[in-house]
Amino acid sequence: MLVEDYISLGLELGKHIPGLVDAYYGPGEFSQAAEHRPLLDPKYLADRARSLIAGIDAGDKLDQFDQVDSGQRRRWLKAQSIGLLTTARKLSGDEIDYLSEVKLCYGVAPRRVSKEEIDDAIGVLEQTFKGPGELRYRISAYRESFAVDPERLPLILNDLCELLRDQTAMIFGLPEGEELEFEIVTGKPWSGFNYYLGNLKSKVAINSDLPVLSTSLAHLVAHEAYPGHHTEHSRKEVDLVNRRQQLEESIFLVGTPQCLLAEGLADFGLEILFGDDQFSEVSSLMVKRGIDYPDQELEQTKAAFETLGKVRANAAWDLHQDGIPKDQVVLSLERDALLSRKRAEKSVEFLTDPTWRAYITCYVEGFQLVRNFVNNPRHPNYLSRYERFRKLISEQLIPADLDQ
Repeated sequence: MLVEDYISLGLELGKHIPGLVDAYYGPGEFSQAAEHRPLLDPKYLADRARSLIAGIDAGDKLDQFDQVDSGQRRRWLKAQSIGLLTTARKLSGDEIDYLSEVKLCYGVAPRRVSKEEIDDAIGVLEQTFKGPGELRYRISAYRESFAVDPERLPLILNDLCELLRDQTAMIFGLPEGEELEFEIVTGKPWSGFNYYLGNLKSKVAINSDLPVLSTSLAHLVAHEAYPGHHTEHSRKEVDLVNRRQQLEESIFLVGTPQCLLAEGLADFGLEILFGDDQFSEVSSLMVKRGIDYPDQELEQTKAAFETLGKVRANAAWDLHQDGIPKDQVVLSLERDALLSRKRAEKSVEFLTDPTWRAYITCYVEGFQLVRNFVNNPRHPNYLSRYERFRKLISEQLIPADLDQ
């Protein structure tokens, strides 16, 4: 049946690309079968993806539970399968340019941040962080001054987790029995990662290759835990997988629209919980622990730093569409995103990792898509902001569902 074919295809592709299967907690017989099969030729896997898409279009049976075979579920599965087909085609040697890869995998087109937008953001920061020398050096020194003592990091992580969990439970509800734990890791291309283990449990890894900053810590916990990845995974496990038996949700696959919406809602997490009070709420907690946290400056410069954060999408475009050498892209990130050399190099490391090369779009475009959807007062169903966000962490949606 189609759902079983979809899960099998994802597991087989995951044997070619480490990290492609972000999470799997479905039937053990599927993963065991994939594990014991020899590595399958990518061209064969591409043909299987084409057959899967054809079956979806033809109305073939999704699974044995006909009562949950909806048009929306079929649309979701097709969008996911197009992403898997694109991955299989690239593995088999097909030439797919970067812009097409992003569109096919994630369901949106990447966009560059204009020079005018960058200049406007830098102008705001020039006015806020006055002083001698180049702005990027002043910004870098300012950022690094908020490094959290590694020995105190576990304590502040747990404090933030408790604050965000309570707020998430109050607004959206959480499944009974959900839980997570943190671990500190090194040698990774990302800053944080949610390993969803199934049974409502997550392990959240925080990368300490670079100093962890108090200014980004609350966003990181909201993103990976509450109301971000852990919240979405656990709610969907209870409702979609366990109650409705939609087993396709038991596998989470990189290179699909599922990721774009997940990263977008996770990046929006702190904002939906606290709105304009997010910085003051976090500041109160940090002050109690004696952690420096510049809430006023963060609030004043939020939009400017958001713009400069999008410059990572320009860097991916430069690397993969235009073929600009890595060292030049590092320099452009230092100049346009005002990153230190080490943080610019870390960003390029992520953008050139085989698993994550096109993934930056999930953050940049996913976040904006989610924010527009949640804050749209003219939404056709007249849902509240909280109701729209609840849809994102509870239902099967594709990017086109939000772009209305």
